Amino acid sequence: MPESERATALVVDDERNILNTIGICLEAIGVNATLCSRPQDVLDLLQHQSFDLAFVDLKMSPMDGMEVMQEIKRFSPETIVIIMTAHGSIDSAVTAVKHGAYDYLQKPFDFDELKLFAQKVLEHLRLTREVQALRRQVANIPAPMQVVTRNRAMLDQLDFAARVAESTISVLIEGESGTGKELVAEFIHQRSPRADEPFIRVNCAAIPEQLLESELFGHVKGSFTGATKDRIGRFEAADGGTIFFDEVAELSPSIQAKLLRVLQSKEFERIGDNATRKVDVRVIAATNKNLDESLKEGTFREDLFYRLNGVRIKLPALRERLEDIPLLIQYFVERAAKGRTITIAPDADKALRSYRWSGNIRELENVIERAVLLAVSGTIEVTHLPPELRVSHESQPLSLDETERLHIKKVLQMAKDYDEAARVLGIDRKTLLNKRKRYGL
Repeated sequence: MPESERATALVVDDERNILNTIGICLEAIGVNATLCSRPQDVLDLLQHQSFDLAFVDLKMSPMDGMEVMQEIKRFSPETIVIIMTAHGSIDSAVTAVKHGAYDYLQKPFDFDELKLFAQKVLEHLRLTREVQALRRQVANIPAPMQVVTRNRAMLDQLDFAARVAESTISVLIEGESGTGKELVAEFIHQRSPRADEPFIRVNCAAIPEQLLESELFGHVKGSFTGATKDRIGRFEAADGGTIFFDEVAELSPSIQAKLLRVLQSKEFERIGDNATRKVDVRVIAATNKNLDESLKEGTFREDLFYRLNGVRIKLPALRERLEDIPLLIQYFVERAAKGRTITIAPDADKALRSYRWSGNIRELENVIERAVLLAVSGTIEVTHLPPELRVSHESQPLSLDETERLHIKKVLQMAKDYDEAARVLGIDRKTLLNKRKRYGL
């Protein structure tokens, strides 16, 4: 391991033989050890060097281990402190743990015992760094897209969202695909007391069921094939902040049961681990399905629904926010143009404003990004728009196949699932899937 990546440890013990034994053990597992036999020298060391770990003997003079630990925590709060103690002072070691020590090591110990203990502490250090790195990564994510609206219904929902943001109550956001559910979840998080803590996203439909439990709760090395090292889950990464479950209705019954337990007790275990971990997270869930129907069908747990449904926010579809379409068009053009001057030809503007937007804001954003990319002359023409938008401007009528493709695409965008889409189209599910494959939908 490169010198710059090695962990650093401070060992404080007034018994020279123990000091040397610990130093040899730590160096053997790749830790740079600084040995200190005089506890009164610790303050000077802390002013000139930082340490990842500190092994501190409890019974020393003129400063005891508790006083040394307090100095370490004062100058270096992130240092992991391990108290070393003889059998007769276990109660004092437990008290030290309550006041900030990570664990205690009982004397006497042999070399192998010390090595295993030190490796466990190093693994804790690695996981702590992984959490910190993940949180830095989350903090560096660009600012979320702005909520652009002047629609009264949408403004009312945002006002309600801002009011519930101050609490820790769970929130269920409903709306069609592309209406901005994740954006509203971020809106709530940014206006909550947890705004400086992580906002962790979980797309329940995008993660295979066999991987989702590990993604949520983490796992320990060797717990299943491919688990080559311990890994934290998204709940652990979100500790202190907010976790957002998108398309929560897609969760399997088994994952629903495990999620319910975390929401009820704020506790979980990593896969393959018996240690119970506590977590403090605010939960926001979103769905494009009617969960009341899912409850009737028995595909969604009633007890989980009531845990998630602390307050309910319903987002209107874009076709119900017609006054927002010009605002959103201009916003997405400016965002995609990146400083270029882009104008919109009158017939293209008419097509954009009159389209139904079954895919809502997400579809509008994608169409504008594509059009800006194609508008090399600086003007978005109707020819830069997808076929379904320019149909009324084409001189030649669409073929029957193209008409059918566009019709099926619109129905698929509006229906909650394939069964509903098949009923609307008047065909069976198998025929719909064959046509979807044929048309590349």
